[in-house]
Amino acid sequence: MRFGVHTGLQNTSIPELQTLWRRIEELGFDWISIWDHFYAADGTDDPNCLEAVASHAALAASTTRVRCGSLVYSAGYRHPAVLANAAVTLDQISGGRVTLGLGGGWSKIEYRAYGIPFGTVAARLRILDEAIQCVRGLLTQETTDFSGEFFTLTGARCEPKPAREHLPIWVGGGGEIVTLRIAAQHADGWNVPFVAPGTWAHKAEVLDAHCERLDRDPATLEKTVNVGLASSEEDLQVQFGNISELVRPGVLTGGVQEIVDRVGAYRDAGAEYLILAMRAPFDREALERFAAEVIPAVGV
Repeated sequence: MRFGVHTGLQNTSIPELQTLWRRIEELGFDWISIWDHFYAADGTDDPNCLEAVASHAALAASTTRVRCGSLVYSAGYRHPAVLANAAVTLDQISGGRVTLGLGGGWSKIEYRAYGIPFGTVAARLRILDEAIQCVRGLLTQETTDFSGEFFTLTGARCEPKPAREHLPIWVGGGGEIVTLRIAAQHADGWNVPFVAPGTWAHKAEVLDAHCERLDRDPATLEKTVNVGLASSEEDLQVQFGNISELVRPGVLTGGVQEIVDRVGAYRDAGAEYLILAMRAPFDREALERFAAEVIPAVGV
């Protein structure tokens, strides 16, 4: 198992994040990611939130070793050609360290505030399905043609290509019928946030079954989990606000051994990355303790 940190962009600043990102890298974590929200991702209408692509660029430029991920860009917020071109530039900035996460989107507050059609869950997932195919084509092919319900590409080009031959694309979400099928069919990796180890294990089994139906080796798809880290009930409420109860099953709390056992349960279920989802006010002491006491005890 490898470890990472997912840094929320609400109620913070780029200088604060840059200091945090550099320390995360110094502590030996292998992954740092940002989210894609215009408002705080806590079930409120707090608009104090940094934009994702620009923040992703700052992350790529501020680090030297870690994977620089996104968990996840909403497929409904940007045309896939815009996102593909951004991803290439991000990968150039990082020297080939970018992983592009895509999801269907869920924050109705943001969609409605900016007049972006929210639609049904089914419609948002159809957008995701088309977007990932468009992005993949643009990142890998000289020209891409695509004709779908939502997007059309005609002899479309995206140059230069990523710094590496293959830029990984992950799908985020836990929907067992559609989202996991999209991941199995089109993605290099899968991430789901804030679920208990048993729930994660079940969804991983469903994902494997989708792979098998598509004649894909499940071992070729990275399986990962986002979990919270809260030192107290108050800390949980401060970080997650109105969604505290929703995320509680996937939040690490308690003493060191309790956390070690919980992390070990995800590892034993097959999670290849465990990514700590943190948001301001960032608990730097908890992060330091996790690196010093939990990771060595869990083993890899």
